[in-house]
Amino acid sequence: MRSAILVLNAGSSSLKFSLCGRDGSAMRTLLHGQIDALAATPHFVAKEADGTTIAEKRWTSAIGHDDATAHALAFALSRVPEGGLEGIGHRVVHGGSSFVGPVRVDAGVLAALEALVPLAPLHQPHNLAPIRALLAQAPDLPQVACFDTAFHHDQPAVARAYALPARITDRGVCRYGFHGLSYESIAGRLAEVDPDADRGRTIVLHLGNGASLCAMAAGRSVATSMGFTALDGLPMGTRSGAIDPGVVLHLMDAFGMDVRGVEHLLYHESGLLGVSGIASDMRVLEASADPRAAAAIDLFVYRIGREIGSAAAALGGVDALVFTAGIGEHSARIREAVCRAAEWLGVVVDPAANATHGPRITKPDSRVRAWVIPTDEEGMIARHVASVLAMGRP
Repeated sequence: MRSAILVLNAGSSSLKFSLCGRDGSAMRTLLHGQIDALAATPHFVAKEADGTTIAEKRWTSAIGHDDATAHALAFALSRVPEGGLEGIGHRVVHGGSSFVGPVRVDAGVLAALEALVPLAPLHQPHNLAPIRALLAQAPDLPQVACFDTAFHHDQPAVARAYALPARITDRGVCRYGFHGLSYESIAGRLAEVDPDADRGRTIVLHLGNGASLCAMAAGRSVATSMGFTALDGLPMGTRSGAIDPGVVLHLMDAFGMDVRGVEHLLYHESGLLGVSGIASDMRVLEASADPRAAAAIDLFVYRIGREIGSAAAALGGVDALVFTAGIGEHSARIREAVCRAAEWLGVVVDPAANATHGPRITKPDSRVRAWVIPTDEEGMIARHVASVLAMGRP
């Protein structure tokens, strides 16, 4: 193992990290972990690739992203192989129209990414916090930003457009799509799992606390359920998903809600949590006998089924479905329900294979194949870092 790449994924109150070892073109996760509850009583934990805990630390008071980044970096440096730390990769939610691929970060790039904060105010500031901290703490250490929007940038123009006046759309209001690093990871695996799907029409379902789907033709994004923000499309853990814009107007008019109040409702009080009144975690809902939990699950599955129909129309048919992310990879109940909702497309689920998480979960005579493929966003970011840094070498 000649060198390593550190991957950072910062949220509002957490910092996740992975240390990936690189030896030529091969890449594997050496360790991973996170620091959560940054604003309360932070907790650091690091684990080997097999899940064995190797380090842990607790703070008694809040720390900022700067301190969390410094701690993660120091720990990574203490564990890197003999080749040292080659660079750091960051997941950045929004690249706007300008950043359509991974890019090495300097002060100018950081300023341009900060200008995109209004397009993703709940995600972008936190994604950028470790970048800013590392530019000050370790200015000679290469940093690469990798974007969740980039995978979708070459969709057909009509798929990205809103029916709004040019004075609005000319200022960047369009469908960007998100979860692109996850979809790019799956696209890179299709050739080995299902070569026909790799060449054909595939609908990938990224189902987790954040949920979306992507219609891919020959591994390229054709359409996706998220739009201008990561609020659109499928219901999620606490996010509403697609909603009639007239509802927003009604909330402001009849309920007296202001913009921030509506924002909080749609991002933090809706989705599975809002419908069930119990939890945003699918595992809790599946274990509950409360009819409200069943109602939330039913709505989740129904909306996925409708979005699959939309994606199939955008593709002109479908050859394969892929389930990924937390719910997609681990909930046999949700996968079976979604497959049954897609029977009209030719999906014939195999309950026994589905119960053991596949990887193929449809019967041999199923016209549309369905797979469970784990996503690897961290590995995707690490590969991007390696590629960008290789391009910059003499």
